[in-house]
Amino acid sequence: MNSPRIATITAFPLGIPFDHWAAPPMFAGRPRTSLDTVLVRVTTDQGTLGWGEAYGSFSSAVAAAIEQWITPLAIGQSVDDVGLPARIERTLHNLGRAGATIHAISGLDIALWDIRGKLAGVPVSTLLGGRRRDRIEVYASLLQYNGNTEEISRVVDRALGEGFRQIKLHERTAKAVAAARVAAGPNVPLMVDTNCAWLPAEATAAVTEMAPFDLRWVEEPIWPPEDFAALAALRQSTRVPTAIGENAGNALDFKKMLATACVDYVQPSAIKIGGLTALWQICTESEAAGATCVPHSPYFGPGYLATIHVLAAKAKVSALERFYCDLAFDPCGGFVPIEAGFLAVPDTPGLGGDPNLALIERYRL
Repeated sequence: MNSPRIATITAFPLGIPFDHWAAPPMFAGRPRTSLDTVLVRVTTDQGTLGWGEAYGSFSSAVAAAIEQWITPLAIGQSVDDVGLPARIERTLHNLGRAGATIHAISGLDIALWDIRGKLAGVPVSTLLGGRRRDRIEVYASLLQYNGNTEEISRVVDRALGEGFRQIKLHERTAKAVAAARVAAGPNVPLMVDTNCAWLPAEATAAVTEMAPFDLRWVEEPIWPPEDFAALAALRQSTRVPTAIGENAGNALDFKKMLATACVDYVQPSAIKIGGLTALWQICTESEAAGATCVPHSPYFGPGYLATIHVLAAKAKVSALERFYCDLAFDPCGGFVPIEAGFLAVPDTPGLGGDPNLALIERYRL
């Protein structure tokens, strides 16, 4: 039988209302009332469906990139052509080496892995060489509470009460970190994502103030995030492990990070970096070089499932990031329920399950 060909590609930009039990956090100067993503459905000429996911904070641009640039290059191509996303990236390089175009390619790539797993009758982790573990620990990735220590303490208590055993903050003050440490106790791993809070000259004092609270890592402490020399100096001076990578443009950036000795935990994002193919490459190469891959994954669709398969198949054990909030619609969470801070790796063919189309339409932007 001839290899199936790509017949259609459809983008579904979604705005999913959420509740993190406090006033909405701010994003780009506005209250953030929804968590946005773009689901990508690929159908073959033989009727198989595959689902992918692309970064959605600028969903209108990503959906347009899928329709105007990715689809014309992908239609009619073999689903077994593993080099297709990279060729599309090269063809479209004048549109930029990061951003909406690469995010769109990410969605296509993930969907193709889903299709290949379904056609082979195996979970994606098998296509990656086989799972090394059947269960993955999940850490609660708290949204931003803007330094409100009462709210931080309350939500840390809530997460621990639900069985999570690792906590990540999105805060920028030592006072916020101190409140979380008191609430969590001395033995719970605690991480803090500062979202590129400081210029290099400001970062050392800020991170040093957080250091006594025993952080597993400080995430993206410097602006711009690709100032790897400044990150290396910060890591050396504070002795606090660093985590970076969610804003990297491509796989080559991770080789530069490792060469500069600026990172302990690399954080490629499947829905931003080029898909599962790029995530797996970065993960295996980085861990072979001595770092630990802890993928960025605060999203809820097929990109989340793809990340789970990578965590199941890669060499080093790492926990999975999960935004800690209540969602009006969880596209793929039902396939991997979190119980006492762990989830079971999907063992059905492909990524693990197709999201509900009726609910997708309800929350489609």
